[in-house]
Amino acid sequence: MTPPPGWYRDPSAPHLERWWDGTAWTDHRRAPEAPQPQPSPAPAPPPPAGGGPTRAKAVALTTAGAVLVAAIVTGAVVFGRDDGGGTGARTAPSNASASAAGPATAATSPSPSSASPSATATGDPSVVDQLNGITLPVPDGWEKPQYVADNNVVMTTHGTYDCPTHTGLCRHGLVLTLTATATDATSPKALAEQDIENAADLAYDENAAGQRLYGGITSHQAVASGQIAVAGRAGYFVRWRVRTAQGPGGYVQSLVFPSSVGSEAPVVVRFVFDAGADGPPLSDIDRITKGIRPLGDAGTSGGVGSSIGPSS
Repeated sequence: MTPPPGWYRDPSAPHLERWWDGTAWTDHRRAPEAPQPQPSPAPAPPPPAGGGPTRAKAVALTTAGAVLVAAIVTGAVVFGRDDGGGTGARTAPSNASASAAGPATAATSPSPSSASPSATATGDPSVVDQLNGITLPVPDGWEKPQYVADNNVVMTTHGTYDCPTHTGLCRHGLVLTLTATATDATSPKALAEQDIENAADLAYDENAAGQRLYGGITSHQAVASGQIAVAGRAGYFVRWRVRTAQGPGGYVQSLVFPSSVGSEAPVVVRFVFDAGADGPPLSDIDRITKGIRPLGDAGTSGGVGSSIGPSS
């Protein structure tokens, strides 16, 4: 029988635990957590002073814990990467596959987030994308993703809400990082202009699971675009305002710039911000963009209005 999903000893690194999703190993690892001590029963009260047969009364103290696991379904195709719950190590499944699980689609049932091999979370208010060679700041009002179905999400806004079509749970803001796939477009401008439509469709029209959490996009408007410096590299961004059949719609931005590592493949950063009073401020897009850094470089800055850096 296939072992159930959970944390097990990593067969390739026994000092760590690794998430088994029920069919295969994911790339999500963590240090084992120490088991919590159980409270001891209270001692029985002494017998009455007058003597005679008595009945000792023991008071047992028990503790109960409840973990409320909510499925985080977003209107975008989102990717999770943060620690799930659980204490104590278990023996690794003997029939586990060595391959990592593929990207999960949006769901309405609890699911532990899976670690993407392209990014890991750090202990400070930033996230690290190892594959693309960058770090991104996590501003106030944002957090590293937990229980998110898509493994390219690097941060989300706090909390969830019922999606406008009442088919799941949505978030008011998402930031994703991807590596540009093979395409005829090569320049950051061409890639950003090509990516924005797909980003908007996945966020507010029909997601990868075939759901229309906002009833579909009814119209869009290009509100901003242009060259931008990101981590000392010359990039380009395109921003759309989309309107949906239900809900206030939102803003979607595709930002593309060359990576500073490896083959310098183009990095795509997608921003998905709900419109309306509950959506995050658009200034957070520039705040996050300005804080993007190459790995190991704490001084390089970028953002709207910054000077354009070298393209190679």
